Amino acid sequence: MGSGRGRTTPGARTSRPAASRPARSRPGLSSHTGSARGSEPAARSGGTPAPSWRERLERARGDRRTLWIASLAVTALFLAVLVGPTLRAYISQRQDIAALQEQVASQREQIDQLRTEQTRWEDPAYVEQQARERLKFVKVGEKAYTVLDPAKPSATVTVPGTNVASASGTDGSWYAALLSSLAAADAPAATR
Repeated sequence: MGSGRGRTTPGARTSRPAASRPARSRPGLSSHTGSARGSEPAARSGGTPAPSWRERLERARGDRRTLWIASLAVTALFLAVLVGPTLRAYISQRQDIAALQEQVASQREQIDQLRTEQTRWEDPAYVEQQARERLKFVKVGEKAYTVLDPAKPSATVTVPGTNVASASGTDGSWYAALLSSLAAADAPAATR
């Protein structure tokens, strides 16, 4: 056998480019040239013809997509199981922090109010006013009268330098005030 162009010995490699070589077909596979060799076993068995290489390639791509989607789903499930409790604890702690910050803000407002009241109590005029109103204190030489009237709130009027005190809302007669004060003294439970 000569070594001419196009003749080769079995098992020897050819120097032709891959595009010009005929496609090798495997048993059971059909080539793109449409040879009947790959479809013979399917045709003989009476079933459907064997799928072409394009159909197999599409099926393999579909299997890859399915595998990719499944791997993404497993990864997402793993992350949900791993990160879920941590995320829940983080959100819970953020809510606790927000509630505590609100509590701190309200307590700061309360502290400011108490400091303002403390500065008021340092003023002697304010202390004197509170002693007169709350504790019914009077200065030396003053007289305070408290009128007990069940229909109206108690009122104390102090007139400095005099011995006369008037209750607002009365008719001005001394005997009316005396009778109402005696009635109040006789029935202390009724005025409370």
